[in-house]
Amino acid sequence: MAHHSSINFGGSDPGLTQHQKVVSNNYGEKLVGLLHETGSTEIILICHGFRSRKGDKILVNLAVALGNKGMSTFRFDFAGNGESEGLFQYGNYAREVEDLRAVVQHFREANREISAIIGHSKGGNIVLLYASKYRDISTVVNVSGRFYMDKGIEERLGKDFLERIKKDGFIDVKNKAGQFNYRVTEEGLMDRINTNMQEACVAIDKECRVLTVHGSADEIIPVEDALEFAKIIPNHKLHIVEKANHGYTSHQSELASIVSDFVTTGLNQDTRIP
Repeated sequence: MAHHSSINFGGSDPGLTQHQKVVSNNYGEKLVGLLHETGSTEIILICHGFRSRKGDKILVNLAVALGNKGMSTFRFDFAGNGESEGLFQYGNYAREVEDLRAVVQHFREANREISAIIGHSKGGNIVLLYASKYRDISTVVNVSGRFYMDKGIEERLGKDFLERIKKDGFIDVKNKAGQFNYRVTEEGLMDRINTNMQEACVAIDKECRVLTVHGSADEIIPVEDALEFAKIIPNHKLHIVEKANHGYTSHQSELASIVSDFVTTGLNQDTRIP
């Protein structure tokens, strides 16, 4: 169920083609993604963050960098985001892990080997949670994921958010112009708060290589969160990108080379990080 269209990104390998591909999740919702096909048997899955989509600049640049090293990639919209079906829901961590599972199984059924899963921001949390639950991926890259899940909520929902959501059952988040942006339900908020990254990280297989990359000037998720991942994950490498913000605005090529080097090195060596 794939529509084919070839796209050549500036500065990328002219042989890198991109196809739209649709995968159904467990709820029958169509997840829309873009497959950068190089002809490799191995494929790398790339996951977007909160209120983001597969076309995010970070994801595109990672796909191009990996494609230039001969690696096929697939980046997709989680249900309720981008072009995928379903309703957007705040929280939703367990559901998004299952979206990723559906994508993994789709490619395995097509005799492709998933050589790595990569996620930015909330996507970083999703790939770590996936690794802790399914323990069937050998390389995981967490780009600027959050460790302390109870932090960063007041900035979006305002003060006394717990009391307000218990009273009304939901909070409507508005943009700077005061227009409705998205609704946060009490169930969604509790899903976020109760997602335990410490518990998940301890459960990641010791043979699974994990890279955490974080910007030292991240304005959304403090760099301290990255240090916590480094303390707990058994087989872990930490790379702090000096002066990079959450979106790596001025550090795109540096991020892409750090991630692609780690992933491609992992295909040619033992699982233990030296």
